[in-house]
Amino acid sequence: MAGGKSTPKKDKMIKISGGEAVKKGQILVRGLSCYKAGTNVKGINTMHAVCDGKVAFTKKKTRFGKLRTFISVIP
Repeated sequence: MAGGKSTPKKDKMIKISGGEAVKKGQILVRGLSCYKAGTNVKGINTMHAVCDGKVAFTKKKTRFGKLRTFISVIP
C-alpha cells in the first residue's frame, strides 16, 4: 500500500456522479485517464468544470472505432 499504510489511496477516483450540480472550477475526476473531457470541461487526468451546470456522461466512438466515455457539463 501507499506510504506504508494498510489502506489504499482513495484520491484517484470520480468525484462527481452523473446528474449532479457542479460549480465553476469544481473537480470532476482526479487521476483517471480513462475518461475524456467533453464540453465545458478542461483537463486530462484531473478534470475541472468550466461553468456551472449539471454533469453528463456520454459514450461515443472515436474515428478509430474505440468506445470512449466523455464527461460534459450542461449549463
